[in-house]
Amino acid sequence: MDQTFKPAKASSYAEFLTGAKRALPIVVASTPFGLLFGAIAVDSGLSVGEAVFMSATIYAGASQLVGLDLFSQNIAPWMIVLSIVAVNFRHVLYSAAVGRRIRHFTLLQKAVAFFVLIDPQYAEVEIRGEAGIRISFPWYMGLGLTMYVFWVFQGLIGGLFGNLITDPYAFGLDFLLPIYFLGMVMSFRHRKNWVPVVIASTVCAVAAYKTVGSPWHVTLGACGGVLLAALLAKPKNEEA
Repeated sequence: MDQTFKPAKASSYAEFLTGAKRALPIVVASTPFGLLFGAIAVDSGLSVGEAVFMSATIYAGASQLVGLDLFSQNIAPWMIVLSIVAVNFRHVLYSAAVGRRIRHFTLLQKAVAFFVLIDPQYAEVEIRGEAGIRISFPWYMGLGLTMYVFWVFQGLIGGLFGNLITDPYAFGLDFLLPIYFLGMVMSFRHRKNWVPVVIASTVCAVAAYKTVGSPWHVTLGACGGVLLAALLAKPKNEEA
C-alpha cells in the first residue's frame, strides 16, 4: 500500500512545484503594483491590516485600486459595487473558458480554483490546455497560490514601507505588468481571427475610455472582442 501511495504524493508535489515555478515571473511583474496598492491603501486612510485584508479577500488588483479611489468620494455604495463588477466582469468569461479544462475537479476544488482565477492564471491554463497537457489540481494551485500569497505579502510590504518611496513611477517599474500582459496576449497569436479580435477589443477599449471612462473600458473592450469573435466563428457543421 505504501509503495503505491508514495509515487502519487511525489507526483502531486512535483506538479505543485512546476506550477509554483511558472508563477515566479508573474510575481516579479506584479510586485510594483502589489507594493503600490499597499502604499496607496495606507495613504488613503486604511490601516496596514485592512490593506492586507482587502488584498486577501478581494484579490483583484485593478478592483482594489478602483475601490480605494471610490471609497474616498461621496458615492453611493451600489455605485462602488457596480464599478468593481465592471472591472471584474471579464472573470465571468475566464471562468467559462477555464471551466471546460477543470471538469474533473471536485466541487470544492473548483470553488478554490475559481477564487484564484486571475488574468495570468487564465492565460497559463489555456496555454497548458492547448498544449494537450492535463490541468491537474496540484499544478493549478501551485500556480495560483504562489501568486496569491505573494500578492498579499506585497500589499503588506507596501503598506509598511510605501511612504519611503515618494514617486514609485519614477523607477519605470509600472511597465513590467503591461509588458507581461502584452506577452500573454501574443501567446495566443496562433489562434484563428486573433488579429481582428485584438484590434476590435483595443478600439472598443480606447473608445470606451475616452467616452465612458474608467473602469468601464476594461469590460467594454473585452465585450467588443468577444462579440467580433462570435460573429467570425462558424458552426462546426457549416465548416464541414
